[in-house]
Amino acid sequence: MNPFEGMEISNDWQTLFNINERQPCRKCSKSRKYFCYTCYTLNADIENKIPTLKLPFKIDIIKHSREIAGKSTAIHAALLAPKDVTIYIYPDMPRYTEDDKVILVYPGKSAVTLQDFYSSNKKQEDNQVCNKKDTSRKFMTHALFIDSTWNQSNGILKDPIISELPCIKLQIRLSQFWRHQKGSPRWFLATIEAIHQLLVEFTETDIEANEPPQNYDNMLFFFRFMYEKIHQLYEHDKLKSYRRPMNI
Repeated sequence: MNPFEGMEISNDWQTLFNINERQPCRKCSKSRKYFCYTCYTLNADIENKIPTLKLPFKIDIIKHSREIAGKSTAIHAALLAPKDVTIYIYPDMPRYTEDDKVILVYPGKSAVTLQDFYSSNKKQEDNQVCNKKDTSRKFMTHALFIDSTWNQSNGILKDPIISELPCIKLQIRLSQFWRHQKGSPRWFLATIEAIHQLLVEFTETDIEANEPPQNYDNMLFFFRFMYEKIHQLYEHDKLKSYRRPMNI
């Protein structure tokens, strides 16, 4: 079964199989294949094959310093939507203004669904006299993600910039990530999967945006390729990640 069936992901991901040689990164000069995972730059031999996305809000990713850069899927987002995605290495953090409407995407105890968060904000706005063209009517301007193992995230969550943010939980979907995390259920998503899921839910929640969810399927461009590459090497059912239970 193809878990990407029905998604509108550019078929150019298949051309990545033709890349056999590594190239020096144009910034740090380190040898890389496909892209540099520390400088967030594409190799010259693929940059014209990669889709570029424009997102409806900014995405900030807090990456744990011990998270292995080469194994992180957060880099995919920075490569595919470079104008809208920023990665910070903790303790470096984004700085927000009073006008920013920021959500934390994390399944914490106080987390609510995006639909419930939207409905609550809309009720507040309906009680205010507000020009419809006013950009302040946007119910979110930034989405914050934590890129780390679940155990590593505990320290980051205590940071005062994060701890007071409204917390959003995503709808449950099966993760297709091949990297196993001991003690995590199958619905714990890789960072790029979570970003894609949020974008899909956003199109279903903010109907005024008038965008089909398929607009953001290319966020899984590199993930789609790497999924296929892994499955050429290993049988699906033998990978520990896919044998995790739904609940732990």
